[in-house]
Amino acid sequence: MADKNAKRGSLIVISGFSGVGKGTVVKRLVSDFGYNLSTSATTRAPREGEVNGREYYFMEKAEFENLIDYGGFIEWTQYVENYYGTPKKYVEESLEEGRDIILEIEVMGALNVKKQFPDALLIFISAPSIRELKNRLSGRGTESEETILKRLRKATEEAEDMDKYDYVIVNDDLEECINTVDSVIRSYSCRRENQMEYIAGIKEELADIDKL
Repeated sequence: MADKNAKRGSLIVISGFSGVGKGTVVKRLVSDFGYNLSTSATTRAPREGEVNGREYYFMEKAEFENLIDYGGFIEWTQYVENYYGTPKKYVEESLEEGRDIILEIEVMGALNVKKQFPDALLIFISAPSIRELKNRLSGRGTESEETILKRLRKATEEAEDMDKYDYVIVNDDLEECINTVDSVIRSYSCRRENQMEYIAGIKEELADIDKL
């Protein structure tokens, strides 16, 4: 008899403007609700407090480019002079095991993932305004004014693809934003397309109702 509780995991892609707080949202989704996070790889230098294998896999440029050549990434991109990519093996194995996986990646990478995984859920985290976004970037105190302007120019490009996401959620109040994202993910997992194994199991049980 089919296992009516069996299901393939959901792939959740979370993007947002740099400085919008999406990293904090993702960390809280993992710590508060138990979601699994796929750790991305990058060639940028670690920030204070970041640990290799936790926030990112920090790689040298040559190592990253070698993995590109071997098809080791679901997606990869170059952003503000650094590479970012999503390792393929962990994601595919986790989905087959029924685990929901969050990818925190930028817009172009998210759209590339959607091409490979059409049933992926795309969520874009935004700020209440661009002025507020600039204030948050400046408030981090980790980047020069020139880098902040580069990130804002990049946001101009990213805004062109916001309408390709399934949901756009404004991070005005952090707690509300986190709870909204969790609600969206839970609702998505209940869609008919994500419950086919469950439906098959129920039908199989009903076919043998006399044996219950």
